Amino acid sequence: MAQLHRATSSEKRPFLFRILAGIVVPLTSIFAKITVEGAENLPTDGAYVVAPNHYSEFDPLIVAVTVWRLGRPPRFMAKESLFRSPLIGWVFRATDMVPVARASSSTAARLTIDTSRELVKNGRGVIVYTEGTLTRDPDLWPMRGKTGAVRLALAGGIPMIPMAHWGAQEIMPRYGKLKLWPLRKPVTVVFGPPVDLSEFAEHPNSPASLNAGTTKVMDAVAGLLSDIRGIPAPPERWNPTAHGQQETGRLES
Repeated sequence: MAQLHRATSSEKRPFLFRILAGIVVPLTSIFAKITVEGAENLPTDGAYVVAPNHYSEFDPLIVAVTVWRLGRPPRFMAKESLFRSPLIGWVFRATDMVPVARASSSTAARLTIDTSRELVKNGRGVIVYTEGTLTRDPDLWPMRGKTGAVRLALAGGIPMIPMAHWGAQEIMPRYGKLKLWPLRKPVTVVFGPPVDLSEFAEHPNSPASLNAGTTKVMDAVAGLLSDIRGIPAPPERWNPTAHGQQETGRLES
């Protein structure tokens, strides 16, 4: 089992990140005792894409704190609309978060290529919630993913790192309220080895390649989560449309 703390990479961690970390890390540590496995799979230098599972409104804090403690600034892909908020937008821009625009497929592809070039040029990593929202799977397994993360990785030849975590649902259930007691609930985080997307590199923008690559990534995340939970993952990822559920927005029970 890897230690949570690791030497900082050569990538600079901006001053604002340090201020935010000074607030977020201690607060998160009140609620979560994080154990990390596979830390060696998160690159210490250069660009990367991390694809975590998503089942609680609290788990972005788990992901961010873990990546920060492993020496990399936790930059997320976030909805473009959030960048227009006066305070949140300023924080996102100052910490170089990556905006995701609602756009046509051709425009989205161009933006993805531009973003990947910037990531490679600056040696930065980005965290992408491939599912796009909290999982709709009733047992909190990763559901079908969207293709943006794979498109980004293929466009820049960037390592795609699967990540799974479990335990945040005991701190804040999906669409539930924060549980204040007991404190420091155990949360396990696992980074897997990079997903091999080379078979899709010849046609990186084709829907078939993007969908197959995304399935491969989500299967890797589900496999990691299966190891944490100690039970088999479903053979196929949950498809909200097939179950009459909306792809975005709050899940109504």
